[in-house]
Amino acid sequence: MNTNPLLDFSALPRFDLIQPEHVAPAITDLLSRYQALIDELIARPEAPTWDGFAAPITDMGEQLGRAWGVVGHLHGVNDVPAWREAYNASLPDITRFYSSLGQNLALFAKYRALHDSPEYATLSPARQRILDNEVRDFRLSGAELPEELKPRFKEIQEELASLSAKFSENLLDATNAFAEYVTDEALLAGLPEDSVEAAREAAQRDDRDGWKFTLHMPSYLPVMQYAENRDLRARMYRANATRASEFGDMARDNTALIDRILSLRAEESKMLGFESFAELSMVPKMADTPAQVTAFLRDLGARAKPHGKRDLDELRAFARNEFGLDELQSWDMTWVSEKLRSHRYNFSEHEVKLYFPEHKVLEGLFRVIEGLYGVTIKPDTAPVWHADVRFFRIERAGAGGDELVGQFYLDLYARDTKRGGAWMDEAITRRRVASGVQTPVAYLNCNFPSPVGEKDGKPKPATFTHDDVITLFHESGHGLHHVLTRVDDLAVSGIHGVEWDAVELPSQFMENFCWEWDVLSGMTAHVDTGEPLPRALFDKMIAAKNFQSGLQTLRQVEFSLFDLRLHDEFVPGGEQTMLQLLDEVRDEIAVVRPPAWNRFPQSFSHIFAGGYAAGYYSYKWAEVLSADAFEAFEEAREQSGSVLDTRTGRRFWDEILAVGGSRPALESFKAFRGREPRPDALLRHSGMVAA
Repeated sequence: MNTNPLLDFSALPRFDLIQPEHVAPAITDLLSRYQALIDELIARPEAPTWDGFAAPITDMGEQLGRAWGVVGHLHGVNDVPAWREAYNASLPDITRFYSSLGQNLALFAKYRALHDSPEYATLSPARQRILDNEVRDFRLSGAELPEELKPRFKEIQEELASLSAKFSENLLDATNAFAEYVTDEALLAGLPEDSVEAAREAAQRDDRDGWKFTLHMPSYLPVMQYAENRDLRARMYRANATRASEFGDMARDNTALIDRILSLRAEESKMLGFESFAELSMVPKMADTPAQVTAFLRDLGARAKPHGKRDLDELRAFARNEFGLDELQSWDMTWVSEKLRSHRYNFSEHEVKLYFPEHKVLEGLFRVIEGLYGVTIKPDTAPVWHADVRFFRIERAGAGGDELVGQFYLDLYARDTKRGGAWMDEAITRRRVASGVQTPVAYLNCNFPSPVGEKDGKPKPATFTHDDVITLFHESGHGLHHVLTRVDDLAVSGIHGVEWDAVELPSQFMENFCWEWDVLSGMTAHVDTGEPLPRALFDKMIAAKNFQSGLQTLRQVEFSLFDLRLHDEFVPGGEQTMLQLLDEVRDEIAVVRPPAWNRFPQSFSHIFAGGYAAGYYSYKWAEVLSADAFEAFEEAREQSGSVLDTRTGRRFWDEILAVGGSRPALESFKAFRGREPRPDALLRHSGMVAA
């Protein structure tokens, strides 16, 4: 009997038992068994069938995916040396195996034979799409390459996986390496009380006097937004803007890694017959060509630029008139913006934050989900990887009582051992197995401030900014896409098989509810008084919703166009440097220029370590879809009186969430809206056309 907990697929992951030393033996065992299965299936002389060929591969592939998924998850949320070492030790074997699988011509021939067989016509649309995707992906994985080129293609995949992991580790290590210790209390002027308290507790944990500030967002952002001391902001900004670059520890410099990643991606693309990695990346997406995406971005940039210029002119005039700042520096932008917002709309983000204690935010989020989809969310129990992690179950009423729909882990707080940002990942995917339907399970991970301070002898709850609330709703949208699927075949269940530039639709869709009085009025309670958010303050928030939306849109277009051009036309080691390309993009798009020493690309983990290479544009692309989808709820409000319209929510579940990747995203959108997507709602929501 195997006692390795990583090989226990009978229920939820055994986070109470799994240790780094379990990784190598479990992965070795799974890879060996998977390879043996492939060899056996290829050797069979009979024609492949779904049940005799595709089904056993799915079963074995899921086991490897689940085990390695747990390892990758723990590498992201508990990046201590032992877990980092265990992850990196098995990463080359995993990458080598999947690369070999993708290039296995005999396996490809079996899939192609099944795809071309009479059985194909009898399969469900979901299974037909799976076979279509398999044939496409084999070609993209080098299955049709000449045999003499396949070893090199495998080497590229293996090295890219290692480089991406190293990029992420360098960034986390560089983030953790910096600390700003403050002993003069006068330097804390302007900072919110909870930020000061958190900094004091951080210094105490280091046995230091005073206050400790770091580059983790719950510590960094309040300094940039509220600290009156310009020198403190400047030091923090420079440290953040030069992370993992030549300005710090050379062992953590991501510059050489970026060049190598781009070179390998270009080489891989050329081997497969594509002009660029951007062209290769479009094959499984909604967008057809890099030129189409470039045109989309440039059009959006052109529409936003006049609004961005106006935003910047207002900011400069305010800084000059109110604070005597004739030259607005990068470390002034967030601070002056907060001052202008407060001056114009008579409220601060920190004032709003006090109305969003964690428990009320979760109550409000769950109420939205329950109201839209007719489900119930309840606390549940499961082994977890950290004491702060919670676990929940989603149920819906059935003929025989409450039925379990899905479950999710919630890991809200920032930690030194947790990678930055917020993300959803899958623990278990829904599929039909011999014993019935497998319950889908998701991880929701954020980096919010943890509770600090006490009141009446009890710990105060964590409080979240409105942006934090939006982030939580966003990741919950991804989670719902995963757990509310009704597809029974793993490869197109939940987020599986969904085009990358459409996968943000359900997440960005959820963000819209954070601007609705129906929602916010029931999810707030002042952390000190318990009073709900006043309607007058909400009205100010709405008035300020599109504050600097021009600047924010231009920033996203700048990142997206830089990413696309980097993977479409840039030549590593050529005449133009990466930073020169970024400057060229900024010349065209941006109205704000950071200092020449800013090293943003060295921390652009989305495209170098996060799967968004040549795909960062998908945030804006999917925003068109999500705004248009939410407009259906705005239209329903005219009849029902609320955007929490159950009838429209059920249609969204049926046509978008339930179908996962079992049909093209555009078909799902049209099934929900009854037409092609239009950008009007996005432009209206962003304040760039009249409502």
